[in-house]
Amino acid sequence: MNTTFRPEEAPSDAPTLEQVAELAGVSRSTASRAINGGLRVSPEAQASVDAAVAELGYIPNRAARSLVTKRTDSIALVVPEPDERVLSDPFFAGTLNGLSSSLSDSDIQVVLVIARPGEAERTLRYLRNGHVDGAVVVSHHRADDLDTALLSSRVPNVFVGRPLSADITDVNYVDTDNVAGGALATNALIERGCRRIATIAGPEDMSAGIDRLLGWRAALNAAGMTDDAVLYGDFTIASGAAATRELLARYPDIDGIFVASDLMAAGALGVLSEAGKDVPGEIAIVGYDNIGVSASTSPPLTTVVQPVAAMARAAGGRLLGQLQGLPMPTEPLIFAPELVRRASA
Repeated sequence: MNTTFRPEEAPSDAPTLEQVAELAGVSRSTASRAINGGLRVSPEAQASVDAAVAELGYIPNRAARSLVTKRTDSIALVVPEPDERVLSDPFFAGTLNGLSSSLSDSDIQVVLVIARPGEAERTLRYLRNGHVDGAVVVSHHRADDLDTALLSSRVPNVFVGRPLSADITDVNYVDTDNVAGGALATNALIERGCRRIATIAGPEDMSAGIDRLLGWRAALNAAGMTDDAVLYGDFTIASGAAATRELLARYPDIDGIFVASDLMAAGALGVLSEAGKDVPGEIAIVGYDNIGVSASTSPPLTTVVQPVAAMARAAGGRLLGQLQGLPMPTEPLIFAPELVRRASA
């Protein structure tokens, strides 16, 4: 049932700003400034207004407060992905959870903004037009140009994941060391004794896909092994399954696969099972992310940890610092990768 609230239905005995001002012994304008940020208000007047608000149970009008403070008390979590991807990938749930936890001690709310492919300009208009106080951007693609556009705007922002198109010295971002993580995963396969190691890489227009592939190549080159068995996916189960079928057809001698996301690795494991391949006996698998699915696959997935919630929490903290005018670090925050060993490798 839909219910429409009308102003005339508000309780008639709700305390007013005038009553707060009268009880505090200050003017209406002073009471308003005290309630909406304390600008140009003496400590004594602020204390009197705070006491009056508490005694009367006065609830400030958020719309009126926004007019005074020029703040919305909300930030955007911007995800440049299709709706179905955002709703099905646990990476985004972890991001939202981490970002929300960073705001738990504030009154700031999170607004989810799904920037569908081809709608980057629409998203930028929304961010620039004062609907939110700042933005955290995750799953950024090169063609989105969100980093470049946000740099030229006055919208405070932090990226989760290294942007590609902007000068990284000008972008505030949080990430994991994906090159080191790709190498860590590949070395786990080398140490196991694998000698023909393929990879299912992530998208070529995202830093995570590019960097994890670089780490795989670096580890193989250091071991004097070939690095030609490469196929690409888009971090989904379906793309991991499709790439695995092609790998088996094109490189039948592979005995190890580094898969650049756990969802793609789950798709790979399904195909290997259908093909009668023993994991890890015939082909060992290492994924990346350590999301929930990695412990429930068959066999459970050896994977590299990407601390999604911690990254989002750090990004939220950095954005809050910007909004509060605090001195902010100029260097990106980079988390070190860790390997979780399970039965797939």
